[in-house]
Amino acid sequence: MEQDTSLGEWLASVAADPDRKDAEVVIEGEQVSVQDLDAAALSVATGLVDLGLRPDDRVAVLTPARVASLQAWFGIARAGLVEVPLNPAAGPVALAHCLVRSQVRAAVCAPELVPLLTQAMEQARADGDELVLHDLLLLDPLPGAETGRTVSTGLTTGLSTMPFADLLATEPRDLPAVDPGSTAVVLYTSGTTGPPKGVRLSHRANVNLARHTTELMGYTRDDRLYSVFPLYHSNARYCSVMAGFEAGARVLMHRKFTASGFWDICRREGITAFNYQGAMMSILAKQPARDDDRDNPVRVAFGAPCPKEIFTEFEQRFGVRLTEIYGSTEVSLVCEMPPERRRIGTAGRQSPIYTVAVVDELDRPVPPGTPGEIVARPKKPGWMFDGYEGDPAATVKAWRNLWFHTGDRGVLDEDGFLTFLDRVKDTVRRRGENVSTWEVERVIADHPDVAQVAAYGVASELSEEEVMVAVVPAPGADVDPAALEEYCRGRLTAFAVPRYVRVVDALPLTPSQRVEKYKLRAEGVTPDTWDREAAR
Repeated sequence: MEQDTSLGEWLASVAADPDRKDAEVVIEGEQVSVQDLDAAALSVATGLVDLGLRPDDRVAVLTPARVASLQAWFGIARAGLVEVPLNPAAGPVALAHCLVRSQVRAAVCAPELVPLLTQAMEQARADGDELVLHDLLLLDPLPGAETGRTVSTGLTTGLSTMPFADLLATEPRDLPAVDPGSTAVVLYTSGTTGPPKGVRLSHRANVNLARHTTELMGYTRDDRLYSVFPLYHSNARYCSVMAGFEAGARVLMHRKFTASGFWDICRREGITAFNYQGAMMSILAKQPARDDDRDNPVRVAFGAPCPKEIFTEFEQRFGVRLTEIYGSTEVSLVCEMPPERRRIGTAGRQSPIYTVAVVDELDRPVPPGTPGEIVARPKKPGWMFDGYEGDPAATVKAWRNLWFHTGDRGVLDEDGFLTFLDRVKDTVRRRGENVSTWEVERVIADHPDVAQVAAYGVASELSEEEVMVAVVPAPGADVDPAALEEYCRGRLTAFAVPRYVRVVDALPLTPSQRVEKYKLRAEGVTPDTWDREAAR
């Protein structure tokens, strides 16, 4: 049932519901029930207010996934503050950008990440940027640091530090209600094509996404959800943790994805549902077949993309029903393809909460079957992001002509099913032709010797670009670049056949398993790259 509520009110209602009393989250062996999390959130919120933080102040969270991450998340929200979850694997330049852009006033930080935080602060100062960060809340003691006053350890110079445990021990008291339409979180995108963008999302948007995911997937309190994605992305937060609580289910989280051990974990833990994204499904499909592949408790999985070439085989091999979706941090479940309404190879049709179109460069809808940019707008309030943090120009550009411009290319068929093609900026322009990297990757990923592939453009001596691919061999296999190039002929249009092939041990991936193509482009044509022209 749709209700307008803040995160704190929502969590309290779940904790008080007898039908959802068994909801819990387990993160790498740490366990917390929804009732304990609700109590901890109010104590943390009270402690943050006592520090002098006021509604709309930004509080960063820089930790690996832990129960304390959840306590910080919901405590910040209960106080009416704005959480800024940061990527522990990011470099100091990216973190400095986030701290400055969001004007972060306090930070919850794991001790092993304090050096990184300090480097980011030093980077910001070197760039001449103003920092307002003052309070450092340590999850665990920092060797050599006193707490409760300003300290100078070489790592925390100028910061007032205190244990996060002190917040947890704060005597809770009633706090003012929080407006569901106010900003709850700023989620920074991966920044694979430029500086990370901070996506402002309201309490209302967070709760709506969790509830819709639960409804779409049919989760109940008998389910056990599994996530390997980080808590600074929307997938794990709203489609696993909050969706699990909404259903009264149990949620298991691991910090890393292991392909070889994935199904054994599902069997051992009684997992009934998991989320997927990035290259995860292709990696699992490339694992050697086992006699017990179907012997697992998983009934459903949710995410994108599962390539068309492996979709049906994956479901049959592992006995799992897949729900493919399309969306982004800014606009969540734009399209969905549940098992009862599917067209494999697409992301399904527009969800009940969004209107979707494919448009040309002037934002005019194109005919069915014609590629263009995917745009969307919500049918109800509270389903879309509220803007990019500190970047009104980017917000206006993204929202032009009353549509959110996703930056993705796609095709709508006559029945309204959406097929994702690639990022608008990810298309390779070769000798006057647009090459879809998505198509190149789909063809090469189907080769039995290839575990993973990334296609991208590199500079051409003839102007524009040439198509290059980096491939990771399947376990026990070798990839012959010349044979791979021949395999592509007849399967790809001639101008899309890669000129360059590079065999690598691993692709650079974000924690959400998306390829960081900007790193591959920056490396360009390396000495170990096979060149079709040079091989002739």
